[in-house]
Amino acid sequence: MIWKTLPTLEGLNASGQNTAVDHLGIVFTEIGDDYLIAEMPVDHRSVQPMRMLHGGVSCVLIETLGSVAGMISVTNVGSDYVVGTEINASHLRGVPEGGKVIGKVMPVRIGRRVQVWSVEISNEAGKLICAGRITCQVISN
Repeated sequence: MIWKTLPTLEGLNASGQNTAVDHLGIVFTEIGDDYLIAEMPVDHRSVQPMRMLHGGVSCVLIETLGSVAGMISVTNVGSDYVVGTEINASHLRGVPEGGKVIGKVMPVRIGRRVQVWSVEISNEAGKLICAGRITCQVISN
């Protein structure tokens, strides 16, 4: 297991209360030895005028998954924290309003000062709709 802080779904979901995560309805649903999964509805909060998932909201899901994974994998728990420094997303297929998307984050590299995370976002049918990557810097207090 790569997590330095043993995560629980309750704890991960509680950490997002009263934030953009909560506003968009992002909910963590699974914790693996080296991955996290979260779901997000595609509704009035997350669509663009054509009533399709807004690409920027996909980036919010990528940032959320990568940052949370980064925080629970830092070595110096309590004194280190993680900030996103770069994010990219390849939007591969549209998602209409009314469904949901599922994001899965996995490590590319977890270094002492730099972390790189890969995020795949799929629709309910399991088709890949967005491939993303986030780079995080580990900051020490």
